[in-house]
Amino acid sequence: MTDSVAVIFANEAFYAAFAARDIAAMNAVWSRRDDVTCIHPGWPPVVGHAAVIKSWRSILLHPAAPQITCHQAQARVFGDIAYVMCYERISDTFLIATNIFVREGHSWRLVHHQAGATPAIPLDEAADQPPPMQ
Repeated sequence: MTDSVAVIFANEAFYAAFAARDIAAMNAVWSRRDDVTCIHPGWPPVVGHAAVIKSWRSILLHPAAPQITCHQAQARVFGDIAYVMCYERISDTFLIATNIFVREGHSWRLVHHQAGATPAIPLDEAADQPPPMQ
């Protein structure tokens, strides 16, 4: 398996944990390093493994937690560091996300996640969208 494929696999595990609202699986995709970070849309930065997992616990256990799907994930690998840029679909809204991974042994672990607004609809989703309101 190439590093790019392995990083995409790690990214898919992150979104699968989110979709399943599985806190143990979410914890497993994150590095144990204390300097991991996460920026949820509309939140201030969350710093440190314990704080990041606590933030995910509050999201995943909330009854109104959104369903998110990942689209057009693209990995870039630079030695033992890699990132994935992708779109996140929440209902009819899209966000753009960056997920940064580090190689830990034979695995890729998440060290940073950030998602925010995007003005563009991903190309593979454009056909499914209604035309813009005028």
